[in-house]
Amino acid sequence: MMRTVELPLWVLVLVLGLSAIAALDRILAPSVRWYFRRRMEKAVARLNLRLARPIEPFKLARRQDMIVRLVHDPLVTKAVADHAAETGVPPSVAFQEAHTYAREIVPGFSASVYFGFATKATRRISRALYRVRIGKVAPALAEIDTTATVIFVMNHRSNMDYILVTWLVANRSAISYAVGEWARVWPLSRLIRAMGAYFIRRGSRNPLYRKVLARYVQMATAEGATQAIFPEGGLSLDGRVGPARMGLISYIVQGFDPGGRDVVFVPVGLAYDRVLEDRVLTEASQAGTRRFRAKPMAIAAFVLRLLWRKLRGRFSGFGTAAAGFGAPVSLRAFMAQGAADPSEALGLCLMDEIARVVPILPVPLVAAALAAGVTSRADLDSRVRELAGLLSADGAVLRMPPQGGDAVVDEGLAPLIGRGIVAADLTVLPEGRALLEFYAASVHQRLEKSGFVEKVNSIS
Repeated sequence: MMRTVELPLWVLVLVLGLSAIAALDRILAPSVRWYFRRRMEKAVARLNLRLARPIEPFKLARRQDMIVRLVHDPLVTKAVADHAAETGVPPSVAFQEAHTYAREIVPGFSASVYFGFATKATRRISRALYRVRIGKVAPALAEIDTTATVIFVMNHRSNMDYILVTWLVANRSAISYAVGEWARVWPLSRLIRAMGAYFIRRGSRNPLYRKVLARYVQMATAEGATQAIFPEGGLSLDGRVGPARMGLISYIVQGFDPGGRDVVFVPVGLAYDRVLEDRVLTEASQAGTRRFRAKPMAIAAFVLRLLWRKLRGRFSGFGTAAAGFGAPVSLRAFMAQGAADPSEALGLCLMDEIARVVPILPVPLVAAALAAGVTSRADLDSRVRELAGLLSADGAVLRMPPQGGDAVVDEGLAPLIGRGIVAADLTVLPEGRALLEFYAASVHQRLEKSGFVEKVNSIS
């Protein structure tokens, strides 16, 4: 037992290396994880004291644990068995497919990333690009049962929507977004997942995938996770609030337990004086397809030009960005009405309310006045006042300069002339007609909602 054993140096190094790895894995790593876990729990406890709706334990669960819970859900395992029987693949292969979907969907929320980085970054970006004017968030949420699940339901105008809303409700809760496949690009995907967002394949017809997604949404809703969804399913191509796609809404309705936690939908209308993707969207609308892709080099060039203008003091922002909040809709109360198709009825109700609370801003208001063709500044001023009066009388959300009067027209007209949409003599340029109609659409839609069809026709 006490004899000397000679070993080659490389063997000794290998043994010591493996021993060090084992020590790290069995002794040091658990201690380090426990230390950081305790720090995170204390930080979350302090954070919850200032949030109107504390972060739900569901969001704080380990991502791997959530994946295991999701793929072993009884409804998911049944869907796996059905998928294996229908396609003829072995059950183990079908289960692995479901596991892949779960890994793709389940986020990995980080409170430090969300509140330490994301909310600060979104505030700075929003203020750097826009003059933000919002409605009062508190009255819209004050009377909601604190145990209810809150879901913000929004129109989708721009990819800035994620940034704007994250900042606007940062002092109330952490929001989980449903994000399309466009964001599944490394390293953006890691950041978005750390913010609690979950990825969805909007066009997928795979029954197994849809069941895994449905169960995740239903589990998150049942556990009280605050969410934000865009029922339109994509950016608006024509500037209007479009019909709802029933996917996520139907999942929530189907998984709702009237005897359990209530679900409250908060309609949110978003509007911009300048939609960053407006030219891409109008071109896609004219082409009759949603197959548009952002060009990385074009985006990089746009950002560099913006930074250069900012450094030279020649960038004053893209005008106003605004949000309006509608009356919350209780799913429990809505289900009690006994609609034949509750998902469809709820979708119609929510989109109608969103269209009503989309704020009216200077650029869309002036664009609507110009759409009929004006010959003078006096005529333009008159049309703007007429439209503003009609909208205000019906309770529309107007976010105008506090100076009023000429300041409204000046603020709305200058960007249209500067971008070559309208000439200095107020003539709409041919190459700018599509963009003018894009911005005017929100005003026309609001007037139609108000029943002013004749007035819409007279200014179109």
